[in-house]
Amino acid sequence: MLAAVLILLMGIVRLGSGMAAPLSAASHISLSPWNLPLYAGESLLRIVIAFLFSLVFAIAYGYAAAKTRLGQRLLVPLLDILQSVPVLGFLSATVAFFAGLFPGSTVGLEIASVFAIFTAQAWNMAFSFYHTEMTLSRDLQEASQVYRLGRWQRLWYLELPSSAISLILNSMMSFGGSWFFLAASENVTYAGRSYLLPGVGSYMAVAEQRGDVGAMVAAVFVMIVLIVAVDQIFWRPVVAWSQRFKMEQTRSLDEPSSFVLTILQRSVLVSLLERKVLRPTLEAALATLSRPRRRRRTQRLGQGTLGSFAGLVAVAVLTWAAFAGAHLLHGIDLAVVLHVFWLGILTFLRVAAAVLLGALWAVPAGVYIGLSPRVSSWAQPVAQIAASFPANMLFPVVVAILLRLHTGLNIGAVPLMMLGTQWYILFNVMAGTIAIPSDLKEAARVFGLRGGLRWRQLILPAIFPSLVTGGVTAAGGAWNASIVAEVASWGGRQVTAQGVGAYITLATAHGRFGEILLGIAVMSLLVVATNRLIWRPLYRLAETKYHID
Repeated sequence: MLAAVLILLMGIVRLGSGMAAPLSAASHISLSPWNLPLYAGESLLRIVIAFLFSLVFAIAYGYAAAKTRLGQRLLVPLLDILQSVPVLGFLSATVAFFAGLFPGSTVGLEIASVFAIFTAQAWNMAFSFYHTEMTLSRDLQEASQVYRLGRWQRLWYLELPSSAISLILNSMMSFGGSWFFLAASENVTYAGRSYLLPGVGSYMAVAEQRGDVGAMVAAVFVMIVLIVAVDQIFWRPVVAWSQRFKMEQTRSLDEPSSFVLTILQRSVLVSLLERKVLRPTLEAALATLSRPRRRRRTQRLGQGTLGSFAGLVAVAVLTWAAFAGAHLLHGIDLAVVLHVFWLGILTFLRVAAAVLLGALWAVPAGVYIGLSPRVSSWAQPVAQIAASFPANMLFPVVVAILLRLHTGLNIGAVPLMMLGTQWYILFNVMAGTIAIPSDLKEAARVFGLRGGLRWRQLILPAIFPSLVTGGVTAAGGAWNASIVAEVASWGGRQVTAQGVGAYITLATAHGRFGEILLGIAVMSLLVVATNRLIWRPLYRLAETKYHID
């Protein structure tokens, strides 16, 4: 363990030193296969840094959304809108800001790249933690009140353990999905010039530009090897460890296992570190934060700060939006607005079709994987690889098939959306299935529940909250994907669908900022309306009926 820790620290220092190179160095990517391990390591380091920030953000944002009145009215709809905004939109808006903070260095570009990856990870994880907060067991909530747990103790001993399985599976999905955005996040434009940050994403982008098929295959191979290694070294031990947080009276005889977790549990060094350092530090921190006087003061300060910050942000955003919108939307009449609303409705129908069709296979597949640790041992890495594979590389093949079948993008955009959104449903269903208590499985077996009756009485009610969360995040991903799915090219021919995604893409290509703003506004309005009319009632149903007490 000591050797492993030292090697890990040396690797982080080696990779991190390359992130502070001069700006002039961020322009050349060698396609030599010997550079691929170093590029893959630098990409992995960016993803890990973004994931750590995403994890902290998800817990803080999900907690605030579930515990405050402001959260229900503002933070949840805002999260819906944020996950629907394309990652490239965040990247283009932040590169100039971060690069300006570190002139002449790649540090600013590295931060912008990490932030873009963060925006691809955080929303799904935040929804997962918010969902857990809203469906906590009433018995455990009452027990925490009887034992007079403070806010921090309640968070550590009740809320984080209750969310562990769902948050871990959604973190796997977010972490794997980050590989999809590497090519975009590592190829940034600043001051009219393109910069390539060293990484497997920029390596694949250069190989695609040069038509080097061998380099592209090598990059995909290295990426798959890295995904499998991360799964075996990190995610599989975490999934096996999270089984202790299942709400059950008896443990299952067939649980996931991991040789890495076994090594950690038997390690004298890890045990000593936990007993002498981690546990005393944690207990002292929780005792300090849970003192009544300190808690009330912290609570008032937190609420006041959150309210003031939210108010200032809201006023600033509304003021800026009013001035910018009035200027950019000048000359756009009511007929254009109604036309864009109609395009938004068409895109909404495609989003709904993509979510429903994705659920048709993802729900049974997720239940099958989640119920069997033996199947999960090989299906989980395969699902991660499939979710991580750049779906945009398959777009030309799918478009070619659609054109051969004489099917336009009005219908063909749906499978293109599904390529990147169905995995949210799969991983959430897997999380919900893994969390089913062994007691209920044994009771269903004793009472002879089989086939459709078992699905109606046990599986669907148990996974319903996770399925709703998967539907929310999949819908947001589908809105995001509509930007690229409704406009595609093949053989020098551009094919477009009628929809607000194509409207925004074409407006961006021609630099019509007023139309871009109108399209994003319509998309945001439809996302908020969907949240109010569909997802919020389903969440309320999950909170009141379909959760375990």
